[in-house]
Amino acid sequence: MEKIVKNEGRAESDRKSVESRFIRNVERLADGELRSVLRDRTCAHAIDCVNWSEYPYAPKATFRVAHSDDALAVMFEVEESHVRAVALDDNGPVWEDSCVEFFVAAPDGEGYFNFEVSCIATALAARRVSRAEADHFDAERMARIRRFGSLPHAAVDSRGEGQRWWMVEVIPFALLGCDKAPERLRANFYKCGDKCDEPHFLSWSPIDLPAPNFHCPEFFGEVVLG
Repeated sequence: MEKIVKNEGRAESDRKSVESRFIRNVERLADGELRSVLRDRTCAHAIDCVNWSEYPYAPKATFRVAHSDDALAVMFEVEESHVRAVALDDNGPVWEDSCVEFFVAAPDGEGYFNFEVSCIATALAARRVSRAEADHFDAERMARIRRFGSLPHAAVDSRGEGQRWWMVEVIPFALLGCDKAPERLRANFYKCGDKCDEPHFLSWSPIDLPAPNFHCPEFFGEVVLG
């Protein structure tokens, strides 16, 4: 279920809110079962805000979200005209490829986290104070972020209408500094592709800034963990 609530201190802008489905031990499900459970038991929410008119291309992109006591599971589904992936190593420039992203405010109130993953499951993760100030996850923390999708982990450059792919990401709450699931998270979900044939910068919760920038917690929506 999705609803609109007012942004605190920003009467001119609405903040979206979505409910995460509780699925006990969701992080323990095998890959195929996890994907099926997310498709069967959660709702798809569109990532369709075109915030900058100079980048009008809007591929079809949705996310689904569920959680257990210990982890958050997010599934992205994408249909676009150019599927590109060049970055093969974690914490590389995945945002230049066909990429989906989940940004979340730190539950302790200190900064935010960005989790970015390309169509071939190359990921970037960091805790940030700002776009320029980041503590990137080391190899041990990166290994704890489970990700799998419809494409193999290999370079891809595919064109044609209706190119489809999906990606599942499972993030332990411990990586956010939580012992268990919080009651709610402030977050946003994105679809981008800086170096795709048609660069695009879509968000779930709208962003009111003059140029593309996802590093803006003031425009995060809310994920309610019921």
